[in-house]
Amino acid sequence: MRVRAVDLLIAVAVAAATTFPALWYLPFDLGTLALGLLASVPLLWRRRAPVLVAAVVGVGTTWLSVLQLLPDMPYGQLVATYTWAELASPRWRVASGLATAAGVVFSLVVPQENPPSFGYVGLMFVTAYALGAGVRGRRDRIAFLEERTRRLTEAQAAAATNERARIARDMHDVLAHSVGLMVVQAEGGASVVRTDVDRAEAAFDAIADTGREALVQLRHALGVLREQAPEAAGVDAIPSLVERARRTGLDVRLERGAVPPMRSDVGATAFRVVQEALTNVIKHAGAQRVLVSLTGAADAVEVTVRDDGRGGQAVFGHGLSGMLERVQAVGGTLRTGPRADGPGFEVAASLPVGG
Repeated sequence: MRVRAVDLLIAVAVAAATTFPALWYLPFDLGTLALGLLASVPLLWRRRAPVLVAAVVGVGTTWLSVLQLLPDMPYGQLVATYTWAELASPRWRVASGLATAAGVVFSLVVPQENPPSFGYVGLMFVTAYALGAGVRGRRDRIAFLEERTRRLTEAQAAAATNERARIARDMHDVLAHSVGLMVVQAEGGASVVRTDVDRAEAAFDAIADTGREALVQLRHALGVLREQAPEAAGVDAIPSLVERARRTGLDVRLERGAVPPMRSDVGATAFRVVQEALTNVIKHAGAQRVLVSLTGAADAVEVTVRDDGRGGQAVFGHGLSGMLERVQAVGGTLRTGPRADGPGFEVAASLPVGG
């Protein structure tokens, strides 16, 4: 509403400035009044159709100039030039500039204006165009900054969401694996505490080792260790996973082929796949034997965990979904399901070593 009022005020002022001199110093003429209104009133719609308004106002302004009824400054055409310089598209700005230049030349040549008038009038139109282009440039800059701010905000929100998801996956993997092992070892130690003291002590030592390892991994996942933070576990830490799983009574075997060098996040994903798979076997599968296989090629590493249990880990939703998210995050693929060569369950991940 305020913009509309400003445009109305501009149109009234331009109409008065355009028609008043001619009507004041000359006898009243309806044609002169009509031309003055034609060169000013269309400015009411200058924001909606800047090029069309400039053309209509230009016709009235040129006609007044040819009849030598135009005041010292072509007010309407200057406002129209400012407007299309601010609002028109690049193609229409070029067309409007050429048309305005032609109209100005025609308005000066036909009435045979003196040469200084060309520079004076040309400077006025260049100034009007520069003012409009400056406003357009500031508006585009503001729009660009607003868009960049919006994208940065979205990127920060996405990064925060991804970081929360990563911490949640890490905490789930660490807690599920470590607590599962500790429960199994505690149950085994309690059952032999009176009959086999050495075995019970070994079980409790394993519980302590598992708890300490879980604390280290949790601190790493939460970013608490600011200085000398441990590296994320990779394929080299998989043998320790296998060893801890053996302490629960599982017959776990590790087959490791030639594994190519890989990025740290790919190695951490391989570690987490084995960790989650072993956790599910211990908690859900009721298996006796587990085979962990690591093989590699020039561009990928294959991680496979097979057990001979009843496949109960298929119902463990968060672990498998988190495993899939990790694998997909590094550009790998994951296959889970019952074994094709016998009873049990299989987890197979193919991870590109470059990530």
